[in-house]
Amino acid sequence: MEVASDFRSWDELMPDTLGIIFSNLSLQERLTVIPRVCKSWAKAVTGPYCWQEIDIEEWSRRCEPDHLDRMVEMLITRSSGALRKLSVSGLQTEKIFTFIAENAASLQNLRLPRSNMNDHIVELVTRRLCMISFLDVSYCLEIDAHALDIIGKNCKLLEGLCRNMHPVDTAGNPLEDDEAFAIASTMPKLKHLEMVYHVISNDGVLQILSNCPKLELLDLRGSWGVKLDNVFVKQNYPKLKVLGPLVLDYYYYERDDWEDCSDISDSSEYLGWEFVAGGDMDEYYDDEGESYDGVWDDEGRLEELEFRFYESIEDAGMHWPASP
Repeated sequence: MEVASDFRSWDELMPDTLGIIFSNLSLQERLTVIPRVCKSWAKAVTGPYCWQEIDIEEWSRRCEPDHLDRMVEMLITRSSGALRKLSVSGLQTEKIFTFIAENAASLQNLRLPRSNMNDHIVELVTRRLCMISFLDVSYCLEIDAHALDIIGKNCKLLEGLCRNMHPVDTAGNPLEDDEAFAIASTMPKLKHLEMVYHVISNDGVLQILSNCPKLELLDLRGSWGVKLDNVFVKQNYPKLKVLGPLVLDYYYYERDDWEDCSDISDSSEYLGWEFVAGGDMDEYYDDEGESYDGVWDDEGRLEELEFRFYESIEDAGMHWPASP
């Protein structure tokens, strides 16, 4: 007589359930460990449920540009249109920005710090990715007020913006409020704004406060041209939290103090399993169910990349001091 078990084998779970569980693992584990366990896990990890959020910002700071582009392309392809959050640093080519714009229409949270962007690329990306509610273009030195104006006009749902600068790049520069005025005139729904080490003045900040009534957090640390009256702020903007311009600890920075402000729930409408990327997983296994090494190769590329996650090599051109 067989005794019914209350436990269910991991390999019997639905692929979408496995994918959601695997999404809590590190990127390296999802790409190099999970596929080697069994056929069902390998199939699940190639589905979009594992790739709704892609954060390779730390790794990308140590990566060569061509490897970085290939990794971004591979991971976005795996998301099969389900990508909601992308964090990557130092993108350089128009080709990769074009790829993101054409293949990640569901993006809501996009972080592209230290990237080589210009007005044309900003127009290209924001025109296609109109669902963005949080955008990070910190340390992007080739964009200016005109680019922010484009962002505001194209991203109607924008509620969070990071436009931080490095003190080395702004030290000694004259005060300039063009970017503040662009934000004030095109981003009325902002709730969170970071302008760390910016060369803005009181006029620019007051313009933002007057035109962004929903603002809850304004980070002005290191923006020494701003001299706000605390009593004035508390009386007129009681719900607003202002940080700075005093920097108490140069190495402390609450990057995730405020996260995705999108009205779209994180739990809404997962894509159906029929949208899973990749081909027939049977080709990666022999008759005994044993996996071949090629399964995590992604057309021979992944094995070459291997991420170099734990190498101590740092690209001097991409090594920046921590934000304030």
